[in-house]
Amino acid sequence: MTQAASPPPRVGLFVTCLVDLFRPSVGFAAVKLMEDAGCVVDAPAAQTCCGQPAYNSGDREDTRDIAKSTIEAFEDFDYVVAPSGSCAGMLKKHYPGLFHGDAVWEPRAQAFSEKVHELISFLTDVLGVTQVPATASGKATYHDSCSGLRELGIHGQPRQLIASVKGLKLAEMADADVCCGFGGTFCVKYGEISNAIVEKKAANIAASGADMLLAGDLGCLMNMAGKLKRQGSGIEVRHVAEVLAGLTDQPPIGGK
Repeated sequence: MTQAASPPPRVGLFVTCLVDLFRPSVGFAAVKLMEDAGCVVDAPAAQTCCGQPAYNSGDREDTRDIAKSTIEAFEDFDYVVAPSGSCAGMLKKHYPGLFHGDAVWEPRAQAFSEKVHELISFLTDVLGVTQVPATASGKATYHDSCSGLRELGIHGQPRQLIASVKGLKLAEMADADVCCGFGGTFCVKYGEISNAIVEKKAANIAASGADMLLAGDLGCLMNMAGKLKRQGSGIEVRHVAEVLAGLTDQPPIGGK
């Protein structure tokens, strides 16, 4: 008797606030990449913020309310995937601790967190994707976001897929793993320090000789794009998912 094929994995896309409000194409790129890899993808309408701004500001009560809503919205999916190391880190690493000692919600939060993945890590580490059929031209450099790198161990995965993009060469910048200065509310609370950090990052981006900057977190990308644009740089800034999915038909982040 022939064994029945396993059903495709059901993935809940956690869109993120910044993608929803400023760069929906990143969400469409994420869906395309996962569907091309054989997943069934949905984006629950009930989702909101991951709760990170409240969490980082010390507001645990509101963060728990947000977390409960998120867990309920995504509980029936096989996986929860976010095109952001920052949001994925919040969902995966910090949700269980919010409910420590809660007999009902701690196990639910733990089960939820075990299903959470950042997009590129999900493609490579879970689905086994090693290459994409996308094409691009020029030279790109990649910025490692703090949360993705340090909380989730994302480093080689995006570089592996970038290397498979036909016509695109990867040029590593100096200190690619150093913060860009965004840090969520950090850039608001400590504007001068944030600006000094992103100035160094912009210099390293330019020195790489790349004509395109890629990263996996829209917050980082918007921060770096803003600095580069104010400096008059012509370097394109894009979320790595857009390039991997071949969706580069709109202006780069920050405009031309």
